[in-house]
Amino acid sequence: MSRILIVEDESIIRSALKRLLEKHEYSVADAPSIADATEQYQLHEFDLIISDLRLPGGEGTELIELAAPVPVLIMTSYASLRSAVDAMKLGAVDYIAKPFDHDEMLSTVAEILRKQTGTSETAGSSPSQESTQTEIIGRCRPMQELFRRISKVAKTDATVLILGESGTGKELAARSIHEQSDRAGRPMICVNCAAIPDTLIESELFGHEKGAFTGANASRSGLIESADGGTLFLDEIGELPLEAQARLLRFLQEGEIRRVGAVQPRRVDVRLIAATHRDLKNLAKQGEFREDLYYRLYVMELRMPPLRERDEDIVELAQRFLDSRCRKLGTGPLQFNADAQRVMLRYSWPGNVRELENAIERAVILADGDEITADLLGLDTDHQSLSDFEDQYSQHQSLHDEARSSNTNRSARTDLSLDDYFQRFVLENQDSMSETELAKTLGVSRKCLWERRQKLGIPRRPKK
Repeated sequence: MSRILIVEDESIIRSALKRLLEKHEYSVADAPSIADATEQYQLHEFDLIISDLRLPGGEGTELIELAAPVPVLIMTSYASLRSAVDAMKLGAVDYIAKPFDHDEMLSTVAEILRKQTGTSETAGSSPSQESTQTEIIGRCRPMQELFRRISKVAKTDATVLILGESGTGKELAARSIHEQSDRAGRPMICVNCAAIPDTLIESELFGHEKGAFTGANASRSGLIESADGGTLFLDEIGELPLEAQARLLRFLQEGEIRRVGAVQPRRVDVRLIAATHRDLKNLAKQGEFREDLYYRLYVMELRMPPLRERDEDIVELAQRFLDSRCRKLGTGPLQFNADAQRVMLRYSWPGNVRELENAIERAVILADGDEITADLLGLDTDHQSLSDFEDQYSQHQSLHDEARSSNTNRSARTDLSLDDYFQRFVLENQDSMSETELAKTLGVSRKCLWERRQKLGIPRRPKK
């Protein structure tokens, strides 16, 4: 079991992250400051340290040297994104923005620990090949063609445009290209263009000089400079503002950048990989994307096939995710029954591989026996939604109040909000009801019950 230390001064964030990691079978310790961490623990005994960038009495980057060679993952707000990149220059293994998404945090932690143990495989390679590269699963013809193209383009410095729907694994393909290239030993910087405000994107990508704008108290290098010698991955490039597109075009044409507020350009050696789920050619016709930039990006195009076109891979992917989640959650071995497999093959998977992975994690959490059924996957189109629960709220509120009023030691409060009602009902009845019974009484599907638990932070009772 991997040991993780959290160093975070905000107790709510620290405890929430600790619960999340412990729920996924990590051994977790925590401290509110660097001083407390060094006094209470031997830092070298951990497999990973997750630290806030700003801490009382110092910065999280101090742990990089104190804990070496233990990897340090830095947490930071989007406002401090530039500082997070600086932290990577100091040796941080990666950074993650707050407030963090649970899935993103778990995948980042798993990837760091996997790289520490060197157990992953090359995309498209045979299982017998030993490698520490990103794994992409796919036996169907479209995926085999993708692997072939990745292998060819990785040997060049050509700009690559990856097209595909959300959740198809565009970043995995970009990482595979980088890892199979001559730049594998250099940094790969990943940027989601849609996640950075338009007013900051140019400064984040190209850097700025001191005094270039209000708040620019010091000169900063940009993300492109940080990727010098390596690879820059721009996800959702279709969301890039036109002004930033013009700067990016110059970078592609001349191999140089100019910081915001600077006079002289700087030479950089960066391989660009871009990705989008949008039709850039159509956007260019509408004047929403520079046509000259589009053709600069369109050197080598890779298309990520949607999951609905990968029938041969669905069951294999599902089984891989199932085995992984069972290990992480510490459950016994589970298997899909025939109905579950049929439903997975019939479903259109609008969220693609990401949706499949989330559906299986949810099913593992909800499973009471040793089988994953179609109902646990929650993929049938006729299941009740959250809105159904809200429609039945008044009816169940009356039933709940009546039940509560029979207990003389409790208040017969009838002005509960929807969330209050749901939380109280689940907490008061989950010891005597199964998840199926709770969902049926509330008039929702088990999937809806699970989603509502996640939103409100309602822990499920431990299995006996």
